[in-house]
Amino acid sequence: MKILIVHNRYQIPGGEDQVAAQEAELLRAHGHQVFTYSRDNGELKTFSLRQKLALPFWTLYNPKTYRDIRRLVRENKIDVVHVHNTLMLVSPAVYYGALGGGAAVVQTIHNFRLLCPGATFYRDNQVCEDCLKKGLSCALKHKCYRGSFSQTLCCVLSMKLHRATGIYKKLTYICLTEFNKKKLLRLNGLKPEQIFVKPNAVSAPEALVPELDRQDRVLFASRLEDLKGIRVLLEAWRLLGAQGPELLLCGDGPLEDWCRGFVEDNKLRNVRLLGRLPNDRVRSLMATSRALILPTQCYEGFPLCIAEAYSVGTPVLVSKLGNGGSLVRSGVTGLKFDQQSPQSIAKTVKKFMNTEDVDWQANTSAFYRENLTPEMNYARLMEVYRAAKESI
Repeated sequence: MKILIVHNRYQIPGGEDQVAAQEAELLRAHGHQVFTYSRDNGELKTFSLRQKLALPFWTLYNPKTYRDIRRLVRENKIDVVHVHNTLMLVSPAVYYGALGGGAAVVQTIHNFRLLCPGATFYRDNQVCEDCLKKGLSCALKHKCYRGSFSQTLCCVLSMKLHRATGIYKKLTYICLTEFNKKKLLRLNGLKPEQIFVKPNAVSAPEALVPELDRQDRVLFASRLEDLKGIRVLLEAWRLLGAQGPELLLCGDGPLEDWCRGFVEDNKLRNVRLLGRLPNDRVRSLMATSRALILPTQCYEGFPLCIAEAYSVGTPVLVSKLGNGGSLVRSGVTGLKFDQQSPQSIAKTVKKFMNTEDVDWQANTSAFYRENLTPEMNYARLMEVYRAAKESI
């Protein structure tokens, strides 16, 4: 099969970039001919004044993308165009170019951008679904995309334009969880048979570190920002005091200085800030820790760190909402807490550290083998691609 992978990279690298690259390599390893088309939002820094003025229009529909994709599809006889992210330079023009060239289109839903201009269903430090209930004008009122009215307007106009053309009804979708699928079905005109659930996959080490050989610590591996719950997490560790396990913070972000100040002011000697580390180093720490903790305040798209934790036999302590909560089986592969309550987090950490009758490693490893291996991912990809081809 000939597959074209399309992805618009963000200025700050993230899980979507990793997934797009890994799936391309997975397909090549199975003998498929894989082509890639990518743009990088880092290009915006080099734009001329004319290009900057044109950017809002390109975000809605980039003619260059349409021409490039249609040409690539026709010249290479592409079977499936698999799209990951379109914002800001690729734009939804990729769908029209691919279909116009005769290829099927698969869109992986990494976030909630087709339903929420801010892509997160999160506003004013809480979950918000106003755009689903009251319409997209709510996003303009609150400047939901980057706090900018003009940028939010671009997102809203793009959503309205492409809903009106009916292009979204012509795509095949990959949702990463059943939770995501239920949300996406709120988009008028989509049918359940268009949407497939396929979680992201990660590779696993040859051997796991036995629980008895692990260090008495909990790992946080995410950006240091309110969206990821770093403030409530550190407040929970203040409540735990010296009796709490060591907490390692892997990541950087806008609240890094605040975190250092909070740790110092409250004399949290069992909290260490390690900064942003290479992924292999983070996974090594994950493999030797008692648990991963994810106090996210939003639904999340698909927390890849949970899949990575399971791949090394590490349980997860997670907020009980959205995709994070849906990926953890409480008392089996981890525990859940109220994401806004430091007391709930502290209580959950204590409960986890004192639980001795659960084989966390066996449970998380089983979940990984059943759902998150590269081979499972490949089989599901093929199922989706075949269905997409049959739909055109």
